[in-house]
Amino acid sequence: MTNHLPVIIFLIPFLTAICMPMVGLKKRHWCRPMALAAVFAMCVAALVNFSLVLDHGESRYAFGGWSISTSLPAAPLGIEWVNDRLASTMLVALSFLASVCLIYGGPLLPQSLGKQVVHYYTLILLLISGLSGIVFAGDLFNVFVFLEVAALSAYALVGIPGGRALLVAVRYLILGTLGASFYLLGVVFFYAATGTLNMADLAQQMTDKPELMTSKAIIAGSTFMFIGLGIKMALFPLHGWLPGAYTRAPDAISPMLAGLMTKIALYSWVRIMFWVLGAGAEIGHVHLLTLLGILGAVAAVVGALLALSQQDVKRMFAYGGISHIGLILIGFSQGNQTGFAGAMFYLINDAFMQAGIFFIAGAAIYQHGARTVDELASLRGGSPWMIGALIILAMSMIGIPPTGGFFGKWQIILSAIEEGNYLAVGAVVVATLLTMAYFQRLFVRIFRDRPTSASAPRVETHLSIRVSVAVTSAAIIVLGLCSDPIIKFFRDVAASAGL
Repeated sequence: MTNHLPVIIFLIPFLTAICMPMVGLKKRHWCRPMALAAVFAMCVAALVNFSLVLDHGESRYAFGGWSISTSLPAAPLGIEWVNDRLASTMLVALSFLASVCLIYGGPLLPQSLGKQVVHYYTLILLLISGLSGIVFAGDLFNVFVFLEVAALSAYALVGIPGGRALLVAVRYLILGTLGASFYLLGVVFFYAATGTLNMADLAQQMTDKPELMTSKAIIAGSTFMFIGLGIKMALFPLHGWLPGAYTRAPDAISPMLAGLMTKIALYSWVRIMFWVLGAGAEIGHVHLLTLLGILGAVAAVVGALLALSQQDVKRMFAYGGISHIGLILIGFSQGNQTGFAGAMFYLINDAFMQAGIFFIAGAAIYQHGARTVDELASLRGGSPWMIGALIILAMSMIGIPPTGGFFGKWQIILSAIEEGNYLAVGAVVVATLLTMAYFQRLFVRIFRDRPTSASAPRVETHLSIRVSVAVTSAAIIVLGLCSDPIIKFFRDVAASAGL
């Protein structure tokens, strides 16, 4: 039974999504409880799976009993899922955060959705299923399949309210499809050069045949896959879809997109970079980690600079997320255990930070109608709990102890110092100062401007909103307090990747 646990974890939300339209046709009010039950069950299964991986080590699952052994003369057959420490950790974070996002989203769903609420919960569960499939996928083509399952669900969720959101969703669809096409083209080049798509077999071939790294097919394939995943993770300057999608998406769905979509795409590249190509890979005469570090540094600084110039709160936080992607890439690009551990720790922490900050943005709109920086003074009139949570999240994004954001950034800086990469150190420091500057704008408005008589909450805050904001804020502090064992854990993962 435990051998099948990865598949069971995937099937819990997937089968619930399939059943949702049939049940919702007659019992629409059952949709939310069904979705919550599915993600809670997924959480429990993910925790059990994590415990088993810690106790018994990595496992591999062969669908249909097809051979996945890389010791055979021929390439591995069939579909393989890899259930190792990195995958099991990501799955725990994914399922836990998805549960919190679903708890949060109920009161914020537009009343105009009507029967579309069935479609909404179906799409949410398909999105979660797709993301969990990416985490486990052990071959390049199945990463593409699950990327598209998740992406198609995300396009529909962004556009579900109609109006301007539909226009943004179409733009997201066009750019997302372009990214998927680039990635798939890269997969074709890899298959043409090696005759396999299994990641373990590809890694073995790269080791046994060093000349592959200089072949035009592998150079082109790596380039296309990076561009495709760069669009999916919203790496500057391939980020065009993200600000509009996060701003115009329903307030109930923005936190899940911000917390999970770009992070899982980045995780996919980490898998390919370290478990297929290898940490020291050079494509042609270009060292991949060096290129990754330069792109990360530019994204970290430019993303924070663009956030500083925004007036719409959700748009500001969206650009902040682009900056965080750059910071994570800086950590991975150092090519050492400290950088890998710091980047992974910051990735997990950023998933909670991004979800939490969009929780607050949605709650401010729901309770006070505050969509812009100038309107945030209304929070002082009746939502001290929201201001308190915003302070915790701001501390983590800036990098102030004891929040998790500080320890992630600190490890990234230490890794850059180890490599003598002071350009990366400077980029992290500049991005941090710019982050501090745009949060200063927010707090100046909140604490300096006088609340108006209309600042009192328009509606009473639903308990589920308060719980969700509290959970993400607490998670950031807990991650900070428990940073030592978590970072040591990721150092061990980095060692298994050859760092």
